[in-house]
Amino acid sequence: MTLPAAFPTKLPALLGRTRFYYGWVVVALAAVAMVGTLPGRTQGLGLITESLLQDLRLSRVEFAHMNLWATLLGSLCCIGIGRLQDRLGSRIILATVAALLGAVVLLMSVTTGTMMMFALLVLSRGLGQSALSVVSLAMVGQWFRRRLPAAMAFYSITLSIGFMAAFPIVGEIVKREGWRTAWAAIGWCLLPGLALLGWWLARRSPEECGLAQEGAAATADDLTNAGATLGQALRTPAFWVFAVASSTYNLVASGVGLFNESILAERGFPADIYHRSLVFVALFSLVGNFLGGWLASRWSMSRLMALAMALLSLALLSLPSLTTLAHVDAFSVVMGLAGGFVIVIFFSFWAKAFGRAHLGRITGTAQMMTVLASALGPILLARCHSLTGSYAAVFYALAAVVAALGVAAWIVRVPASAQP
Repeated sequence: MTLPAAFPTKLPALLGRTRFYYGWVVVALAAVAMVGTLPGRTQGLGLITESLLQDLRLSRVEFAHMNLWATLLGSLCCIGIGRLQDRLGSRIILATVAALLGAVVLLMSVTTGTMMMFALLVLSRGLGQSALSVVSLAMVGQWFRRRLPAAMAFYSITLSIGFMAAFPIVGEIVKREGWRTAWAAIGWCLLPGLALLGWWLARRSPEECGLAQEGAAATADDLTNAGATLGQALRTPAFWVFAVASSTYNLVASGVGLFNESILAERGFPADIYHRSLVFVALFSLVGNFLGGWLASRWSMSRLMALAMALLSLALLSLPSLTTLAHVDAFSVVMGLAGGFVIVIFFSFWAKAFGRAHLGRITGTAQMMTVLASALGPILLARCHSLTGSYAAVFYALAAVVAALGVAAWIVRVPASAQP
């Protein structure tokens, strides 16, 4: 059967006739795009860190510094990408960023020089962890308003399943075929895979397709995309509390994710336990997505963030004391639940609190903060280990900071539009 040339353009309207809201297609595509950021994320690089260190003959501190500067420089991509998405729409931006990231990952798979690898690491961070993440996050908020918590819960669950599948698959390829083969496979999935899929399915908003948002009659507010400006959002204490709390989680997750194998080795556990812990974290992050989505419709965002920070603080306090496999599994469960809650909050909060008009810019700013924090995580852990011979001190210090952020989240005044 030959599809008409206009089929991709008319797809939202065709599905609309079946009473299926096209926004759910956008949610699924956005989740796939977020999984596609794996080679530019700390957890993804953590799968190849040990192999990469041996291949390039780098120390952990040297690689931590490379990762720091790559993440800092890559975070600059957060600044312009939100503005471009607000102006040009998701279709063009998603396809372009996915294609560029795929090309960079393919080049990484064949590069042997340290300086060239650093340059590509900067680009993978900028295009993956920064740009593609901003695009993915904004896509859902631009399609949903009234059912945003449900949409973000589905989005979080879908991407958690994607990461849960990706971690062991990529880890097994690295183990059997080497990190270069694994990275080449990811590169081809992005280019042309995700790039073409994004061009075919992504759309800016329901109004662009002539659809009413979430199946309801379009209102004047829907059509004008009214909402707070970036400056107005930055002047609210809630923006900073939620952004800093989310960023601190990213700092912890990036540091633990990059050196998790070394952290567990310090406690006497082999590399296989590291891969097992990744699966447990991803699995219970999925549980956290379900539970967090349910709680977000009944609790205030402040209470949910406070709970997430309490769990994260508990996980950090327990990490230096792990001695059995059951302890590792329990840590992974708590860490996964905390992450699942933070993901739901971070993905939902900005659109609910500040509207859709400047969502790309607001999300981009918040994402930039999380990226900068993720750059600091590995260097903090590496420095602590270098100075003390252990990671324990930094975990105890971070636990105190996270607990304080939990208190701040509990008492901060959240904009009324962000309440459930």
